[in-house]
Amino acid sequence: MARILVTGGAGFIGSNFIRHFLDANRQGRVLNLDLLTYAGNPESLSDQDPERHELIQGDIADRALVERSLREFQPEAIVHFAAESHVDRSIDDASDFVRTNVLGTQVLLDSALEYWKSAGDDFRFLHVSTDEVYGSLEPEEPGFDEDRAYAPNSPYAASKAGADHLVRAWHQTYGLPVLITNCSNNYGPFQFPEKLIPLMLINALEGESLPVYGDGQQCRDWLYVEDHCRALSRVLEAGRPGRVYNIGGDAEMTNLELIHTLCELVDERQPGTESCAKLIRHVTDRPGHDRRYAIDARRIRRELGWKPAVDFHQGLARTVDWYLENRDWWQRIRDGRYRSERLGMRHAG
Repeated sequence: MARILVTGGAGFIGSNFIRHFLDANRQGRVLNLDLLTYAGNPESLSDQDPERHELIQGDIADRALVERSLREFQPEAIVHFAAESHVDRSIDDASDFVRTNVLGTQVLLDSALEYWKSAGDDFRFLHVSTDEVYGSLEPEEPGFDEDRAYAPNSPYAASKAGADHLVRAWHQTYGLPVLITNCSNNYGPFQFPEKLIPLMLINALEGESLPVYGDGQQCRDWLYVEDHCRALSRVLEAGRPGRVYNIGGDAEMTNLELIHTLCELVDERQPGTESCAKLIRHVTDRPGHDRRYAIDARRIRRELGWKPAVDFHQGLARTVDWYLENRDWWQRIRDGRYRSERLGMRHAG
């Protein structure tokens, strides 16, 4: 595919996917529609060729904007990342999560359906979701497969589950050629500093406290973002419409194990008198905190030939090095400068 419309492409996974797509498709072009809320950072793509990547600041719930973007750009696919995604924020106020993740997805689906009627049978709508829609696993349970019943436990997860159901319904009811992916926790370059790995990494570099929820034994499967982008490209080019593909990194560990591993990497690169593990502080657990996630990714391996190429320790070391080498990127987020300097984009109007 040469032309794609990406929603939420100024965020962590979206910006990495755009880089991957443009690197792999020398004639490729991307129209990037992003509302640029707090987690959207145009600086993550500021080095891209403006002839091949255009960023429009706009809302996916703005039907007129979405319809005009499709009509004028004529994409061969929509890759839908745009979402409010921070669980703690959803617990404080779920309103933005419902509006963007559910209603915004419905607007995209309606607009895509009308566009598809003239776009041709090769058009695809790829909806990027999360393993959190499945709820929590017991310690000895097998990983989530694509037939697992949904059981979301946070407002964020519930809003993503609602979006997943809408996408499936637009395929079943109208025939829209959709693809759904549910991935495990991502990590890597350009991740917003409120997420676990960059938060702990930056706090360790700055000598600040490393707050760990509860006993720190919550278990997650970790996926390097470049592997996720490879998987999404494979789903887009060869996935079967109407199909769900779970994407995991085969790297399951507890939060506390992860933070200790991160501290070891920081200590190697920034030696001090004491290990940064001394900064770990246990804090009150958050409400409804899922105990364990794990992904069964056999379908995408079997049907599409994808598997992760970067093991966890290699990927985490790359991530630490990237944040060390790109201090200005995250320091501008920490001090708020990135929000006041929105350059190189066209505002929707």
